[in-house]
Amino acid sequence: MKLLIAAAGASACLLAAQVATHDPPRPKNTYHSSGGASAVARLASPEVRPDRTIVFRLRAPEAAHVTLSFAGSKPMSKDDAGVWSATVGPVDPEIYQYNFVVDGVRILDPGNPNLKNGRVPDGSIVEVPGNPPRFDELQAVPHGALHIRTYLSTPLKRPRKLYVYTPPQYDIEANRRFPVLYLRHGSGDNEENWSDTGRAGVILDNLIAQHKAVPMIVVMPNGDTDGSWAGGSSPEGIELLSHELLSDIIPMIDGAYRVAHGRENRAITGLSMGGGQAFTIGLKHLDLFAWVGEFSSGLVSDTDFRLDKYLPGFLDRPDDVNRKLKLLFLSCGAEDPRYPGQLDLLDNLKQHNIRYVWYASPGVHEWKVWRHALAEFAQKVFQEAH
Repeated sequence: MKLLIAAAGASACLLAAQVATHDPPRPKNTYHSSGGASAVARLASPEVRPDRTIVFRLRAPEAAHVTLSFAGSKPMSKDDAGVWSATVGPVDPEIYQYNFVVDGVRILDPGNPNLKNGRVPDGSIVEVPGNPPRFDELQAVPHGALHIRTYLSTPLKRPRKLYVYTPPQYDIEANRRFPVLYLRHGSGDNEENWSDTGRAGVILDNLIAQHKAVPMIVVMPNGDTDGSWAGGSSPEGIELLSHELLSDIIPMIDGAYRVAHGRENRAITGLSMGGGQAFTIGLKHLDLFAWVGEFSSGLVSDTDFRLDKYLPGFLDRPDDVNRKLKLLFLSCGAEDPRYPGQLDLLDNLKQHNIRYVWYASPGVHEWKVWRHALAEFAQKVFQEAH
């Protein structure tokens, strides 16, 4: 996917490495810069091998104990040059998050620039390609564009940013208008994560090229008002975000992009915290959204969640809800602790004769699950309208 504007930043402390006056022994799979004999050998980490095993390395000669956090904890071994290493796999083609724990301190991989970003960078990322390529893997297809836009949030009274994906057809079909999906992130993340960690644009590029999804604009706003649970999940916090979406974001997108008009051309969904926001905002405003979803929402799967608190009267008018909703999409990882609560929500909707589509996939509360959920949701929205 073409980046029109991109920004990324992260920092990690490299553990001290002493440079000898003569060339030190070279660990395997390292290389030297062209700086001469005094240059420090750089480690290849992570190294993804053809058999889908992954080798992780860290230079920490003074460390007493180093472990790899990758789908659990794995001890690492140190060689004579002070380089710690561990091998995992073979693993399935996927995008994985990991870090190192050095004498009890968690650090990022200093040899790897690929990070899981958000409010703070909290993990390094390694990608294992598939054959054929994964659904969320960059492929030889036409690519859309990613825009970063700044706006003034009326309820929060400060500048905010959002990301906008436009499909490949947007640049070449000048007279065409496109439906819009509003896609919301989870707690701890920000407006960047759906396009970065979630690979939203890559997923859409691939689905559109396969004619499995309608070309659509995807708007990814910041769904965190103050960094607290209440700021993104309480009725008051969601009301602020709803005000921002309806008063600031949607008018800006409608004015700046070739947007197809009408509620049938507008969808909203999100993951975890953002799933609760999408579910409540979307269903409260069926005059604006005909397609509503949520992925692994903790809010709607909480034992204390009451639909009538967030959506007064919603359960009392199933005929009206079913007539207006083109899709109510609910999804969760089968091993997620929120899964039983999701099933309770399904039972509640079923008892009140409200139609929905349920999609479960293997996994816990993790991006793997949400990328699959987005791919499934994207293949269903706007199909009837287009």
